[in-house]
Amino acid sequence: MELQGKKIIVTGGSRGIGASSARAFAAHGAAVAIVDVLDDAGAALAAEINDRDQGKARYYHCDIADRGAVDRVFGEAVAELGGLDTLANVAGVERFVAAESITDDEWDLIFDVNVRGTMLTNQAAYRYMKGRGGRILNFGSDAGLLPYPNGAHYSAAKGAVFSWTRTIAHEWGRHGVTANTLVPALWTPMYDEHRATMGGDELVAHDAMMKGLIPVGGRLGDPDGDFAPVMVFLAGDGARFINGQIISVNGGMNSVR
Repeated sequence: MELQGKKIIVTGGSRGIGASSARAFAAHGAAVAIVDVLDDAGAALAAEINDRDQGKARYYHCDIADRGAVDRVFGEAVAELGGLDTLANVAGVERFVAAESITDDEWDLIFDVNVRGTMLTNQAAYRYMKGRGGRILNFGSDAGLLPYPNGAHYSAAKGAVFSWTRTIAHEWGRHGVTANTLVPALWTPMYDEHRATMGGDELVAHDAMMKGLIPVGGRLGDPDGDFAPVMVFLAGDGARFINGQIISVNGGMNSVR
């Protein structure tokens, strides 16, 4: 129970990577606030965790691109938790469109959630962590490190998350607040939705490409088995001196240089 007594907020916690992280945090002793806009899934996950782990989770509806909503929900969650040790800012959106066809609305959606949402949630968490210590775990993507055809706006947004996180790690580390960026390559519901858009031959070609790209297993990793343990470690006391890093959990698909 290496997270016993820890208080953790997970944005985007209703499904996928966020849900796996929330389950793992609670199973290792933490109290968890699940923050999302997917209310049914979020409430169901909180109930599941509470049935198993005896009142370790509560769900909060919040649009992380809205400063007022973030400040209000974080205030409520921190009051309920009795403090804040870790923010796992998993929430994000991804869309696919050729660079020359990106509209203002599409650009704004990607940047509002992925970049503004990162800034707002990080600022809110920092106010409760400053001087007491804490961990901020933001989420990047290999899309922000490599060319990403038909996702230039998403690539640009994740590049901004890398830069933001490196800078706050430097500014806030002196106040006991560390910040790192996770780069996962995992099989999630979002990936299932992407696969559903492919035809049969396209899917065969895609799977063959992934087999060549990922040395470990030849496919995207499992959120519960391959990624959640990393999140538990980074939220624990053993990760105190890790700060300002890009941490890839991708089976070797890409190496950060």
